[in-house]
Amino acid sequence: MLKAGVLGAGHLGKIHLKLLQQSSAYELVGFFDSNAAAAEAIEKEFGYKRFPTMEALINACDMVDVVTPTLHHFECAKKVIKAGKHLFIEKPITNTVEEANIIRDLAKKYKVRGQVGQVERFNPAFLAIKNKIKNPLFIEAHRLAEFNPRGTDVSVVLDLMIHDIDAILSVVDSEVTAIHSGGVAVISETPDIANARIEFANGCVANLTASRISMKSMRKVRFFQKDAYISVDFLEKKCEVVKMKDAPENPEDFAMILTNAEGVKKQIYFNNPDVEQNNAILDELEAFAHSIHTDTVPVVSLTQGAEALRVAMKIIENFK
Repeated sequence: MLKAGVLGAGHLGKIHLKLLQQSSAYELVGFFDSNAAAAEAIEKEFGYKRFPTMEALINACDMVDVVTPTLHHFECAKKVIKAGKHLFIEKPITNTVEEANIIRDLAKKYKVRGQVGQVERFNPAFLAIKNKIKNPLFIEAHRLAEFNPRGTDVSVVLDLMIHDIDAILSVVDSEVTAIHSGGVAVISETPDIANARIEFANGCVANLTASRISMKSMRKVRFFQKDAYISVDFLEKKCEVVKMKDAPENPEDFAMILTNAEGVKKQIYFNNPDVEQNNAILDELEAFAHSIHTDTVPVVSLTQGAEALRVAMKIIENFK
């Protein structure tokens, strides 16, 4: 078992502490939080060992889970890596692309593994259909949430949209060639609503919308590719695949047949792949443990985390 510790015991940090304690892949050694009063209260309520300093926690671990506010990711990650410890770090990887690149390069220098907490990669609906997404031509993503003051210290792009940016980059095997975007600040000091159009070298286009002041929540991505439409509902954990094939000469009575302008007939097939329910956060943490034990590239590497941040920052730059 890997000895694991958590830096940052806020809302998400508490979830990570609970899951690391439950996991058979890790031995939870404790946590550190700079808010001494809050840390003491957590220690008393849950029984997790509270370390007096960040350095003391890092030295006691094999893997450190960084769940601090994004502003502190860089300094925490540097200390973890330079101590020779493996790094799990929540999204976004850092506050700037330059910082992300430094963290990526440091991990290589000190020969440690690093994974970014892009939890939607482990969403069971996405896992159920990812291998069916092949060369999408158009992608449409909507991630809408009701207002919550937590997370509004950053733009909605880094708070919400980055989930879809990362998921899309993981299935489009092509370079980003152009980004067009717009954002509006309604309640926060940074944009609360944003839209982006990402163009890829292979011709694929992705249209992303994110809002954190919506009346209802939605997390859906739709992939359109040749002869197929694939829908993923990250919130409801459901997916659907609609395929189009040449219609047989003698279709069944209730078959859905479409005829185009040239007279070619196509039959529509609907498929709802089985979705195996899981705890996505626990799975991403345990997948990281597996990559450490097997010395393999993590599912969401520091390089991928840096690229998702680069695209997100380009989107934000275009708001100006």
